[in-house]
Amino acid sequence: MTQIVRTRFAPSPTGFLHIGGARTALFSWAFARRFGGDFVLRIEDTDVARSSQEAVDAILESMKWLGLEWDEGPFYQMKRMDRYKEVLAAMLADGTAYHCYTTPEELDQIRDAQRARGEKPRYDGRWRPERGKELPTPPEGVKPVVRFRNPAEGSVTWRDLVKGEISFENSELDDLIIARPDGTPTYNFCVVVDDWDMSITHVIRGDDHVNNTPRQINILRALGAEVPEFAHLSMILGPDGQKLSKRHGAVSVMQYDDDGYLPEAVINYLARLGWSHGDDEIISREQLIEWFDLDHITPSAAQFNFEKLDWLNAHYIKQTTPEVLAEDIARRLAKRGVETAQGPSLVTLIGLYRDRASTLVQLADALEAFYREPVISEELAIQHLSEASRGALAKLRGRLADVSWEKAALSQSIKDTCTELGVKMPQVAIPLRVALLGVPQTPSIDAVLEAMSREAVLARIDRVL
Repeated sequence: MTQIVRTRFAPSPTGFLHIGGARTALFSWAFARRFGGDFVLRIEDTDVARSSQEAVDAILESMKWLGLEWDEGPFYQMKRMDRYKEVLAAMLADGTAYHCYTTPEELDQIRDAQRARGEKPRYDGRWRPERGKELPTPPEGVKPVVRFRNPAEGSVTWRDLVKGEISFENSELDDLIIARPDGTPTYNFCVVVDDWDMSITHVIRGDDHVNNTPRQINILRALGAEVPEFAHLSMILGPDGQKLSKRHGAVSVMQYDDDGYLPEAVINYLARLGWSHGDDEIISREQLIEWFDLDHITPSAAQFNFEKLDWLNAHYIKQTTPEVLAEDIARRLAKRGVETAQGPSLVTLIGLYRDRASTLVQLADALEAFYREPVISEELAIQHLSEASRGALAKLRGRLADVSWEKAALSQSIKDTCTELGVKMPQVAIPLRVALLGVPQTPSIDAVLEAMSREAVLARIDRVL
């Protein structure tokens, strides 16, 4: 790149940041980082009725959780109104914009008549200034909108960095409203002025904006501004091939935190959702910055797959130190009212269990029983705590009462109990697991015993005898 790359992410604070928006933010961030450029965060809050500070806070929290640091911003459009009005005034003065007094009722009548004639419904340009055209007298009591004087002929064409060449005939684009009757600017106008003022070089966004792009390009050209490169990302579909909805992923990014996903796993998953680097599946943040480009974004829709996300999350859980995971698990258990300061070492337990979990919620679920007595289901009690099983536990308890509390000796105590009773290891180990933790499967039982205190083990065995 010979120019300084500047990208932006510009969410509207009318709701949470969902996974599609997060992918757009990630690709914009990664592209800027790849080329040593700047990543700008802009909050498009001109929809006053639907925007909220709560939504702004949720967006910022999600960006920080994902580790998508911005270099400039956040900029708020509502704080830039004076600038927009300055540009509007200049456009009115040079004739690239004009006042239109057509009322909404008149527009409806125009469009109804056009539909009746089989024409595409659109503004008919009655207030558009033309050489030799006599305009109507402005009606009293009607506040005008401001319309952009779109070129009447030719076409607007750009080479989309994802979709290839895209072209629109100017005759298909009517004169866009760029300011409402109360003077507030509209979305397409604010975006153009922002991208111009912020020297944005690459606009990476969802393909639902493709139809906005020719209008924005024409406004930029009317202003004499540099036109950025555009890259429109295809939508994300659910596992069933339908539009992504709340039931399969279109939830707040922070819901993924609540559900036990690590930000590294979510970043890795999003990076592969419509972009690839060969056959690589595990891609670190550093590798993403090194490799990311727009050439390998697929123009077809990506499909969300929770199994792949779970697989990636399990990988990152294994790669994260028990000490780091312990902070997260302690926080999750504290929310459940479970105190981990008293009891087994959380770091030790995580070392035993992290290879068995695909989410941090699963890990917390497994470890919770170490810190408060588990509820043993009737089904497990009938299956594994029969009179014979409890007799075996009683025998084992006698040995555990005075054995050296380390793994080898604990293992030998279980083996000796099996030998004495003439039974196989599972006939003692499984009832022991149920008695201690309320589940029939755990990591190596001698390691589990070693992690717990002698007092806790004997007390839990006593409870089922």
